[in-house]
Amino acid sequence: MEQSEMKENAGKAAVDALVRNGMKVGLGTGSTAITAVRYIGLLMEQGKLKDISAVTTSLQTEMECEKWGIPTYSLNSRQISGSLDITIDGADQIDDHHFCVKGGGGALLLEKIVAYSSAIFALVIDETKLVEHLGLTFPVAIEVVPEARVFVCKALDRLHGEGIVRFAVRKAGPVITEHGNIILDTLFRQPIYPAVMEEEINHIPGVVENGLFAKKGPHVFVARSNGTVEVRD
Repeated sequence: MEQSEMKENAGKAAVDALVRNGMKVGLGTGSTAITAVRYIGLLMEQGKLKDISAVTTSLQTEMECEKWGIPTYSLNSRQISGSLDITIDGADQIDDHHFCVKGGGGALLLEKIVAYSSAIFALVIDETKLVEHLGLTFPVAIEVVPEARVFVCKALDRLHGEGIVRFAVRKAGPVITEHGNIILDTLFRQPIYPAVMEEEINHIPGVVENGLFAKKGPHVFVARSNGTVEVRD
């Protein structure tokens, strides 16, 4: 089975298992999360899902919701009131403890706010995203105030990490987030404990947020190449 098919299977499985009429739903960023967005839109189009209110984590996801007629709101709006029933999102990597790394698409700040404000956090991935240790082969994205770049890099070095500024594709200069910050992609020289490292990184002055998600135990939907979807709670 192709990876694109696995992603679609994971997204559909999460929606079928967890999304119900009238829910306030957080919708993540990236190719796997978008499959869930499209499936929710299709079910609404068919009349099988009703009264869904969505909060998106990026302009990309918001535009996809517009295509499918999914109503979107801010987390601060009266309809949402700062809390969600469920968030469905993808992950760049996930370990055996269900800690994960997100932020490959640059939307880690809103992704974490939306995920941590949800009663249920669902991750949809394919089997290639499963790893033993986070932060060794896929970088942890860290959103940083531009003026703190060098200071934060030195602090990360003391945590056995190397932060590299993420540069844009088809645009000169670094990637600039939707909140005007830069991203340091950080690989670690030795295994980390994500629940501790998430806090350590966020204690560095100038860091806005990082891509380690270790505080919210997720429901994980793992699509396998044999066509099945494994559910991990």
